[in-house]
Amino acid sequence: MSMKTKHKRTRAQQSSNAIERMYITMRHLFNRGFYKPMGVSGETLREALLLLRPEIYGSIAEENAELEGLLYVIDRLPQGIEECTYINLTSDEGYGDSHFTVIIPPKRRRNCYRIDEEQMNIEITRGRSEIYDILTHLTFLFVESHKISKRVLIDENGTTIRDWGKLETAVKKGKKLTQKEREIAITHTAHILGRTFNEISQVYDQFASTNNPERFLNIVYWLGKLAIEETVNNNKRTITFSPVLRERLGHHIHGEVWADNIKDVLNKKGLINRPIHIISANMHSVMNSIFADIAVKSPKTKKDSFDVYETLSLPANTALRQKVETLAFKNGMTFIKDTSGTNINVQIFDTDKIDFSKTTFTYNQDKVEEKAVIIVMDYAFGEQAYETMDELLKPVSFDGKNVHLDVKSISIMGKAGILQGGKGDVMVPSAHIFEGTADNYPFKNELSTQDLADCGVAVYEGSMITVLGTSLQNKEILKFFKKSTWNVIGLEMEGAHYQKAIQAAAKVRGSINEDVKVRYAYYASDNPLETGSTLASGGLGATGVKPTYVITKKILQQIFNQ
Repeated sequence: MSMKTKHKRTRAQQSSNAIERMYITMRHLFNRGFYKPMGVSGETLREALLLLRPEIYGSIAEENAELEGLLYVIDRLPQGIEECTYINLTSDEGYGDSHFTVIIPPKRRRNCYRIDEEQMNIEITRGRSEIYDILTHLTFLFVESHKISKRVLIDENGTTIRDWGKLETAVKKGKKLTQKEREIAITHTAHILGRTFNEISQVYDQFASTNNPERFLNIVYWLGKLAIEETVNNNKRTITFSPVLRERLGHHIHGEVWADNIKDVLNKKGLINRPIHIISANMHSVMNSIFADIAVKSPKTKKDSFDVYETLSLPANTALRQKVETLAFKNGMTFIKDTSGTNINVQIFDTDKIDFSKTTFTYNQDKVEEKAVIIVMDYAFGEQAYETMDELLKPVSFDGKNVHLDVKSISIMGKAGILQGGKGDVMVPSAHIFEGTADNYPFKNELSTQDLADCGVAVYEGSMITVLGTSLQNKEILKFFKKSTWNVIGLEMEGAHYQKAIQAAAKVRGSINEDVKVRYAYYASDNPLETGSTLASGGLGATGVKPTYVITKKILQQIFNQ
């Protein structure tokens, strides 16, 4: 075997190097303070993304436009960003008190502000992972925009094909189009994007917003228009990072305020010295698991609990959800709406106020001072998991006295990509491995496959990769994870960060008991190895209800019977 053949890099190795280059480049650009995504400064980022060809971005490296990837990205960026030449990433710098209207993307909790016709400001309060997420999505968006300009430009003077003029006319009408007008516009747009009339028609309504039913046309037009400006007039789009953001990043400013607020509420309610159980989950599963059957289920109905949870998950059943919430508030639940900028809301459950005889759980603790206090924190985002958990586990000072929280257990329940199995299956990790490093965090998981095996869901046990960004993985990397001796069953973004904070607090700082129990379980939101099953193919819908509550109920049973 020749040396040349022997050392030929595999596609997985090339992809892994591309991810590493992307992250090094993004850090460099952040430190620099600004860059032009389609200029020389953005070239490494573009090349790495095109080499990587992540599953979430589908046909990014092909000539034709990528529709599912475009929808995924647009749902996670502020409305109107396609019209902006200048995008400024800022810290929380007071825009919430200004006249600017806050814009929150449908699938990402972040505050954005349209400053003028040319500029969009995006607040970064969730750490580096959020910056990586935004820059990756913007790079995809701008690469797609130049596909459009290449197809519509006839010459270097800016002369465009006939279809472009027709699309411009439809967009500039600025009103809802008739079916005939829309279909004519879709025909021209399909030619511009290199897609069929049928493909455009199928995704068209998914892009629509309440105030702009023709938003798909608007997005394509403005992406193309700004790309043409870059090509013909060299008027490059620019991404900047505010000085305040560059100064604050990594200092746990938002996490500290968030954690102090929780401890202040615990102290005021006389709960600070009680046994504490922390659960990272959504804002409905713990509340519904305890109170939904009491609030909603009639003795005459034959519905089981999972039917009740599925009913509660339907968008139309707002009144029903409010009924459960009202009951929870009357029975020891406190809700802390986030004001720190972390975008992580919190619920506190005082089990002394719950009548367990009416619930599906058994809890035989009689002494009030030994009754559990459950803190449910909404999902963190990537590295933010370390910041929030690290701050929450630190001791706090009240009236000159240092108080260590008596944390008995920490449970993490979340969504993850699965590498064997499919949507709705459950993963129980035995270790978290941090992508791109040799860092690994093995732990004794209080949850096991046996705990969940008889609950009607498929369960897998093994290691999980904490990735730098779920939208950057491709099939080659995922296949390597699956086949490697690491025994990887899935991938997510927070596990290693949570465990790093827990281990530091328990074994290094001595902030919490060293024998703190940890539980990790994830339900599969997608299988990125299966075509049509990536995150870009849509949400879980009702499929996610059963695994969510199977995990939540098992966590609560262990807390109450600990």
